[in-house]
Amino acid sequence: MTPLKPTGALISPAIPAFPDIEVSQAECRPKTSGRVEGSRQMDVYEIDPLRDKRWSELVENHARASVFHDKRWLQALQAAYGYGCTVVSTNPPHTTLTNGLVFCRVKSWLTGTRLVSLPFSDHCEPLVESSDTLDRLLLHARGSVEDRSAKYVEIRPIDSVPGAGTGLAMTKAYYLQRLDLRKSAHELFRDFHQDCVQRKIRRAEREFLEYDEGHSEALLENFYGLLIMTRRRQHLPPQPISWFRSLIAAFGEDLKIRVASKDGVPIASILTILHKKVVTYKYGCSDARHHKLGGMVFLFWKTIQDAKDKGCEELDMGRSDMDNPGLIAFKSHWGATRSVVNYWQYPGSLPGLQSPWKMKLLARIVAVAPDVSLVAAGNLLYRHIG
Repeated sequence: MTPLKPTGALISPAIPAFPDIEVSQAECRPKTSGRVEGSRQMDVYEIDPLRDKRWSELVENHARASVFHDKRWLQALQAAYGYGCTVVSTNPPHTTLTNGLVFCRVKSWLTGTRLVSLPFSDHCEPLVESSDTLDRLLLHARGSVEDRSAKYVEIRPIDSVPGAGTGLAMTKAYYLQRLDLRKSAHELFRDFHQDCVQRKIRRAEREFLEYDEGHSEALLENFYGLLIMTRRRQHLPPQPISWFRSLIAAFGEDLKIRVASKDGVPIASILTILHKKVVTYKYGCSDARHHKLGGMVFLFWKTIQDAKDKGCEELDMGRSDMDNPGLIAFKSHWGATRSVVNYWQYPGSLPGLQSPWKMKLLARIVAVAPDVSLVAAGNLLYRHIG
């Protein structure tokens, strides 16, 4: 497929696709590919979702918008990792925004520059009305690859499928598991797996586990200590603590760190974010020495009860690698429904940090590295792998 070439009198050649500088709504310019739909040429416009209030309005009103579309999530990505963000849409400036596809530009000397929708997000559905609109926006995004300002373009939709003409290929697949909270708490509990969930909740209650929630620095420190333990078991460095501080600063009361303790010692913790009527479980960690006490199950049950009290209708339990049967089973035991989320990329799959030999080398290093070195590695690496 030949590279896209801008056409039309309104194009400003001085402003490249996905500029590194921030452009206000008033400076927004349409970019067109010359593609014609019917007899009408479709212009594509780029807006700054952190400045243009139309993006927040679209996210608030769109049925398929998630926490990962939220302006606050974008603010946290920018604050912690320096990622710039752009929305592409067929709606001109000063008109109602009815569609949009949000990207972050990940600029890295280690892994190359690419457009991702969105980094560190389990999924990010394009907010579009039709497959034709999606394909038009993706063809526009492809221009950054063809002019060599980006290595690749990646999207992470739940339902949408790019058209063959976009050139995007499916590169990764995950399970996404979500729990319907519209039943009563009694009905939900009844449907939990008797041995793997119900029995463990009762065990946690018999152990008189202590429970704390909020977003204080003390709770963050408890969470982060457990995260280091967990990531070591997974042969990975922990995410930078600055990332979690950025999330807390962005989401405030809508973010909760929940900690279960035994005799004053933290044994399990999870981080959840509330967006409209959905609570999203994003991170979890625990001390393996105390798994038999049921701390993680105890925290999920507390989360579900709290979500019910707030009138929430869904618990998004997040993505799982298809080769992680333990995590998949854990979520299934709650009665969560499972779907497949496919990640799409142009041009195709490119080698990255997760090649087998690199992962084996990383696992060996993690196994012997002290905590301070693991934290330093996370601070260095995560900016490059979003």
